[in-house]
Amino acid sequence: MKKIHAALLLASMALPGCTNQSNPVESKPADAATALVARIVKDKAEAFEIEYIAQENGKDVFELESKGDKIVLRGNNGVSVASALGHYLKKFCFRDISWNNTAVTLPDPLPVVQSKVRKVSPYKHRYYLNYCTFNYTMAWWDWARWQQEIDWMALNGINMPLALTGEEAIWQDVYHSLGFSDKELATFFTGPSYFSWFWMGNIDHWGGPLPQHWMDTHKALQKQILEKERSLGMTPVLPAFTGHVPPSFKDKYPEAKLKKTNWEQGFDDVYILDAEDPSFEKIGALFLETQTKEYGTDHFYSADTFNENEPPSGDTVFLRQISGKIYSSMSKIDPDASWLMQGWMFHYNADFWKPAQIRAILAGVPEDRMIVLDLYSESHPVWTKTGAYYGTPWIWNMLQNFGGNVGMFGRMSHVAAEPSAALKDPQSGKLWGIGLTPEGIEQNPALFELMLENVWQDGPVDVAEWLKGYAKKRYGAENASVNEAWQILERTVYNGGLGEGTPESIVVARPTLSKQGHRVLTKLDYDPRELVRAWEIFVDQAPQFSSSQGYQYDLVDITRQVLANYALPLQQQIAADYEKKDTAAFKQHSLEFIALIDDLDTLLGTRQEFLLGKWIADARRWGTTPEEQDLYEFNARDLVTLWGDKESELHEYSNRQWSGLLRAFYMPRWEQFFTYVAQRMREGKPVDTKAFEKQIKDWEWQWVNSTSEKYPAVPVGNSAAVAKALHAKYKDRLAAK
Repeated sequence: MKKIHAALLLASMALPGCTNQSNPVESKPADAATALVARIVKDKAEAFEIEYIAQENGKDVFELESKGDKIVLRGNNGVSVASALGHYLKKFCFRDISWNNTAVTLPDPLPVVQSKVRKVSPYKHRYYLNYCTFNYTMAWWDWARWQQEIDWMALNGINMPLALTGEEAIWQDVYHSLGFSDKELATFFTGPSYFSWFWMGNIDHWGGPLPQHWMDTHKALQKQILEKERSLGMTPVLPAFTGHVPPSFKDKYPEAKLKKTNWEQGFDDVYILDAEDPSFEKIGALFLETQTKEYGTDHFYSADTFNENEPPSGDTVFLRQISGKIYSSMSKIDPDASWLMQGWMFHYNADFWKPAQIRAILAGVPEDRMIVLDLYSESHPVWTKTGAYYGTPWIWNMLQNFGGNVGMFGRMSHVAAEPSAALKDPQSGKLWGIGLTPEGIEQNPALFELMLENVWQDGPVDVAEWLKGYAKKRYGAENASVNEAWQILERTVYNGGLGEGTPESIVVARPTLSKQGHRVLTKLDYDPRELVRAWEIFVDQAPQFSSSQGYQYDLVDITRQVLANYALPLQQQIAADYEKKDTAAFKQHSLEFIALIDDLDTLLGTRQEFLLGKWIADARRWGTTPEEQDLYEFNARDLVTLWGDKESELHEYSNRQWSGLLRAFYMPRWEQFFTYVAQRMREGKPVDTKAFEKQIKDWEWQWVNSTSEKYPAVPVGNSAAVAKALHAKYKDRLAAK
C-alpha cells in the first residue's frame, strides 16, 4: 500500500486511475480521486493524503482519519475515497456541496478526526439517473457541468450511473452501416430535448432534424464522461438495442416483422422490430459492437422494449421468448452482459403486467443477469407485490420528480427508513442496491442528500436529528429558529402524498376557473398556513446567512412555494367573482393575480437555478449557425411548455416556475384569459372554454417558435431583499387565507 500526496498529482489530473475491486492496489500518479480532491478543496489539497485499501467481503469501504497534520482518505476505489472526503466535509467541516451550493470554504485549521471512521456500504450498486433526466435537466450540459455532477456522484457514493449522452451518434453509425442514407434518417432522430423518448422508442423526429455537429460533439462529450466515471471506479450503464428502427426501415426491409406502435401522446407512429425477427439479433449485435468500439463497456446494459408501450401479446411463452432474445442479442457480443430493466412499466401499466406476465419476462434471462430498477420505491414499490421480482436482483430507488417540475416535495420519512427496512426484510430477495431515478434534478437538495445517507449505512436515518446537522452544514452555522423551520418543512412539503411528484401551482396551468389544470394538480398534502411560519423564520434569519448560497437558494425556494400556493385561493376568488358577476371584484383580484406572477418572476430572477434565459442560452450555445441555434431554442422552449405541437396532450407536463417563463408565457396567458372572461361578463355570456383554448393555443405555438425575445441568463437583484419585501406585501393576505 502506497501513500499518495494530493499535491504531487495535479499535473496529471485528466488521466484515468487504476484500481482493483478485489485486492489492495497501488495508485499511480494519474489518480482521478486526487484530481477530484484538488477540485473540491482547492488550496487545501496538500492537507489530504489518499490511500487504497481492500473491499470488505466484496463491499465498498472507506476510512477517514487524521495522521499528523494530514487528513487521510482511504478507499477501495475512487468513489470510496471521494466518499471519505464527502463524509469529512459533511460531518467534520459542516460544509455542504449540492446543486445549489457548489462553493466550499473550509475551516482553518482543518478539523481533526479524533478516531478513525470506517464505513462499509451494504449495497453493491448505487444507481443514478433516469432516461428522462437527460432531457428535463441535462439536455444542454457541457463538460464543465458534467464534471461537477460526476464529482457530486462520487462524493455521495454513487457508483452506477446511467450513461446515455452521445447515443444518437451510435445509432447513426449503425444505420449507416445498414445502408440508410442521411435523408432516410432525417425523419428518425429527434431534437436534443426529446432524446429520452427517442431512445425509449416512444417518438421519432420531433424537434429535429438533428444537426451532424450535435452528434459529433456529443460523441466526444460521452467519451469524456465515461473516462471520468470509470477512472473513479464507477460502472456506467450503456444502452442496448430494443428494436426501435427508422420509419424507412419498412421500405428498405419489407419482409421484416415490424410492430407499428403509438405512444398515444399526439405523435406519429414509431416502428419496433420484433425480437423474433432474424434481423433483431443482427442489429442488436451490430449496435453493441459499434457502441463498444466507441465507448467501451462495463457489461451493464439498459433496455426497455415496452416502456409505456404495451406488448402485442400477454402470452407468457411469448414474453419469455422475447426477453430471452433481447438478452441473447447482448450476450452474443458480450458474454458478461447484465441487463438493467426499468420496473416502471409494471407500475405504469399494472392492468397488463400481472404476476404471470412479470414472471415470464423475467424468466427469459439467465439467473442474476438481469437487474430490475424498482423505479418508484418510495411511493409505489413493486417489489412488495412481486415477491421481490421472483428472485431477480433488484434496486430500491427514489423517483420523486416528474417532468423537472419546480416544487418543494418529497417523502422524507420514507426515504429515511424504507431502504434499510427493505434491506433487512427477509422477503426482499436479491436487493443489490439503492438509487436515485428522478425525471429532473437540481431541486429539493435536502431530500436527495437524505436519501444518499443510506449509501454508507444499513440502519434508518433519524430525520429530526439529521435535519439539524443538515441545516448547520448547509448554512455554515447552527440556528435554533432555522431548525424549527426545517421541522415545519419536514411535516409539510416533505411529508408528501402518493401523487406523481410535487403539487403544482395554478399559475402554470393553461388558464381556467377550475382548481386544477391539464397535468397541473394543485391539491396540497399539508395546510399551506403551516408553511408560512417556516417562511417567516427564513426571512427573519436571512441577515445572519447573507454569505450562504445554500440559505439564499432555500429562502427563494420557500418564498416561491408560499406564493405559488397562495395563487390557488386567489384564483378561486376570481372564479367566485365570475359566478357572482361582480365585475369590480373580478377586475381587482385579476390584477392581484397578475401582480403575484410578476412578483414571483422578480423573486426567481435573483437565482440562476430559476432562469429561463440560462436554459435558452445554454441551448443556443451548442449551435454553430443561426439555424442550429434557433432549432435548439425551439427545443428548449417547447419542452417546458407544450411538449409537442399546439395540440399536444403533454402540455404543461414539464412546466417550470422560472423567471422569464412566468413573465413572458404564463402571465400573458392569464392576462388574455381575464380579458376574455371580463368581456363575456359584460356581454352576459358564459365562458366558452373551447373557444378560448383555440385562441390561446395559437398564441402558445407562436411563442414556442419565437426567438426574438431575449431573457436574462444571469441573476439580477438581492434574494433576501426581494423575499423580505414580498413577505411584507403578502403576510396579511396570507393570514386572511
